[in-house]
Amino acid sequence: MKILNYTLSIIGILLIVSILLLVMISALEKQMIYYPAKYPEGFWEPERFGVAAKDCWFTADDDVKLHGWYAEGAGSDLNITLLWYHGNAGNITHRLENMRDLLDLGVNVFIIDYRGYGKSEGEPDEAGIYKDGVAAYDYLINEKQHTGDTVVLFGRSLGAAVAVEVATQREIRGMILESAFTDAKAMARVLMPFLPVGAMISSKFDSIGKIKNIHIPVLFTHGNRDTIVPYELGRKLYEAANHPKEFYTIEGADHNDTYIVGGAAYYQKIKEFLEGL
Repeated sequence: MKILNYTLSIIGILLIVSILLLVMISALEKQMIYYPAKYPEGFWEPERFGVAAKDCWFTADDDVKLHGWYAEGAGSDLNITLLWYHGNAGNITHRLENMRDLLDLGVNVFIIDYRGYGKSEGEPDEAGIYKDGVAAYDYLINEKQHTGDTVVLFGRSLGAAVAVEVATQREIRGMILESAFTDAKAMARVLMPFLPVGAMISSKFDSIGKIKNIHIPVLFTHGNRDTIVPYELGRKLYEAANHPKEFYTIEGADHNDTYIVGGAAYYQKIKEFLEGL
């Protein structure tokens, strides 16, 4: 009887600890997803990286003031602007080397900071960063006089979820999704496989549900040594997408070094995709 009582006590303690842990995870959800670097953190002199970027200010439909950089590419026949939604950490300044090399392809680049990142106001959440993504697109159309058939979305990691959402709302020419995941619950299982975290978080980022309704060319790129977003999640999202689509494996690349490890072949693949649109 004592052994039974002891066993039940241990089970009860473990249950209480698990519940408290899950409640804590739910309360700290935003801090677990978003890692913004706010101004002045970062590298705010783009010209030092060879990027002639211009400041752009625009407003989301809930009146949050947002900031981004717009830069024109080198001479090319491509009439394309990449609208770049970056990942969950840092800010636009941490993408300058990658931005410079994309500009060398002959495309324009418009990269934005979500609310709470860089010089953008507010605090990030799922609904909010979707609004930011749409507001950036509308800025290109209304202020830069672009049309939908000149805009290609480029979403990396968390930004891929933003790109997918924007693609369900606006006309675009094509989309590049790099290091993308299927949905928030799948990522929760990856990060904390021994706890039912997915049931406790409100964020959905349901790219796999949305992508079935998107009918534009999509290029998927993913490092096969990604230690943050498993390669298999990128493949699963690709498999759910409609044609035309292509999956490009960046051999040996982790999550944050895709463009470095991928090198010239990586940029050539992007260029080929853009030229084929």
